[in-house]
Amino acid sequence: MMSSKVIHALYNDDEVVLEAVKKVKAANHHIEEVFCPFPVHGLDKAMGLAPTRIAIASFFYGLTGLSIAIWLTWYTMIDNWPQDIGGKPSFSWGENMPAFVPIMFELTVFFAAHLMVITFYMRSRIWPFKKAENPDPRTTDDHFLMEVPVHGDEEELTALLKETGAVEINVVEVEDAH
Repeated sequence: MMSSKVIHALYNDDEVVLEAVKKVKAANHHIEEVFCPFPVHGLDKAMGLAPTRIAIASFFYGLTGLSIAIWLTWYTMIDNWPQDIGGKPSFSWGENMPAFVPIMFELTVFFAAHLMVITFYMRSRIWPFKKAENPDPRTTDDHFLMEVPVHGDEEELTALLKETGAVEINVVEVEDAH
């Protein structure tokens, strides 16, 4: 295993960290990660992250839920156990569809929401009982941490981070898993 250095720059304001990310990226430094206590609007664009495709997945998950709802209402109310409800016997799904709209809506939302959460956890590699990867517990309360690998002049990078408004800068040795 090889070890390398990263700099943890701590900030205490979301607007300051957003501007700092822009300045560090403009100076051609790679930002490994930014840890925040809450979402910061525009941080993903400032870091140059690709847009997420979870909305596309959500659409297909919703279609899956809608398809299952249509099949379920047809199977239970038309095919398997047709009933004369309120004196209105209608044994076709199309004529009964308005009564099935709440079921179709609820299953569409149920499938989209639950499968999106599962997809998010799998993509983020957040498993039950996984050890937290947060380098500083203050980022869950009121601080923002920018993690920048040191590739070159450590003093120049530290000076740049101080210039961007960092309240604390720590150089940390990390073990590479390669």
